[in-house]
Amino acid sequence: MNAFFISALQQYGYPALWLIVFVAAVGVPISGSLLLFGAGAFAAFGDFNLLILFPVALSSAVMGDALGYFIGRRVGTPLLGWFERQKRFRFISGQALERGRAYFRRKTAWAIFITRFLIVALGGPINFLAGIERYPYSRFLCWDVSGQILGAIIPLGLGYLFAASWEEVAAIFGTFSGFFLVLLVALLLSVQLVRGLRQSKSVSVAKVEANEALQLLESKKGGDSDSLPILD
Repeated sequence: MNAFFISALQQYGYPALWLIVFVAAVGVPISGSLLLFGAGAFAAFGDFNLLILFPVALSSAVMGDALGYFIGRRVGTPLLGWFERQKRFRFISGQALERGRAYFRRKTAWAIFITRFLIVALGGPINFLAGIERYPYSRFLCWDVSGQILGAIIPLGLGYLFAASWEEVAAIFGTFSGFFLVLLVALLLSVQLVRGLRQSKSVSVAKVEANEALQLLESKKGGDSDSLPILD
């Protein structure tokens, strides 16, 4: 598949680059980033102009992200409602789903920005989720453009600088991206685990205190009954 896209880039030039990056940004599982590495390398060999590649890559990525966002905004809410009503998905409780949505709402800006250039595989889902949550489009566009500027400069620049070995550089960058994703997931799970342990400890302490207070109350009641005079 990657060889096909590289061949299309060499044969059809800028229009092929724009279309493939656009489709990848919408959420189709293809590597638009790899194509940018190749385009940067070809620019070093004189096949493309780097100053033209940048606006082509940026505009296609931003427009693809916008389409994914509005798809999520249009059909995501009914789809989410249907999902919540399905009994077959009871392994995801409504409470857990709501906690996940609340956490995403707090981290939306950060998630949009970082998935434009580092964890690009999650870019499509993040666009869709931002639309579902009706995140303000003006803010979405701001963070999207900011991230996509880096998302165009990094692969184009590295491809241009390491033209002779751009495929190896792209593979290294992809490995780093995957490692960062694993590290991020591990960090989030660790934070959730620590929070869960703290909440469990707080609940246990509260139960112990409640039991002690109840025992004290019962002992006081018992003492009061013993002190009552005995009537003949």
